[in-house]
Amino acid sequence: MVTSNPFSAIFGRSPFQPLLLHIVKVSECADELLPFFESTLSGDWAAAERHRGAITRIEHEADELKTELRLNLPNTMFLPVSRSDLLDLVSVQDKIANKARDITGIMLGRQMQVPESLAPTMRDYLRTSVAAVSQARKALGELKDLLESGFGSNVADVMQNLIRELHVLEHQADDQQVAIRRQLFQLENSLPPVDVIFLYKIIDWVGELSDGAERVGSRLQVLTAR
Repeated sequence: MVTSNPFSAIFGRSPFQPLLLHIVKVSECADELLPFFESTLSGDWAAAERHRGAITRIEHEADELKTELRLNLPNTMFLPVSRSDLLDLVSVQDKIANKARDITGIMLGRQMQVPESLAPTMRDYLRTSVAAVSQARKALGELKDLLESGFGSNVADVMQNLIRELHVLEHQADDQQVAIRRQLFQLENSLPPVDVIFLYKIIDWVGELSDGAERVGSRLQVLTAR
């Protein structure tokens, strides 16, 4: 009886296809943070728990893809790029999904509500970070399509434009993080100290989403330069 591994068949077509499948899941995790956040603002903890459940499920699916990728990635001699670079890229992507899960875990567990005066700034900040993850997903998809279509000479230029847009989003998220931390500092005396500590943590973790997305972009630049 002949058995086959569908995941191995994917590698037969392209080493970038499994990476793209993985970052799609990662991006879906990040996307789910937006309705989760709105649920926390309204105090709808049942809805927040559903969104947290969706993120946990998607993150688990991403973990399964990561494991399969590591087990089935061919030797370097059969790949157009470094095996270690590909493994490093999936690790960076994986941390984004983990961070989305961690954010929802703390906020749901403590039933955290961002103060009303901070909510608009926090919403915009979160949207920017999620958009950065989506841009990283787009960049990987474009890289895969360009390499597979044989337009090798155009890859670097197209990738530079995509990464430039990603850098803009990451810098925007950095600026928004500074602004919201400044706002929170002004409110510290009116909030329970423990709440303040966890709010700063959530602010930092949202920033790590866009930081992770930028790291994905940086590694894609390395891949196209070699």
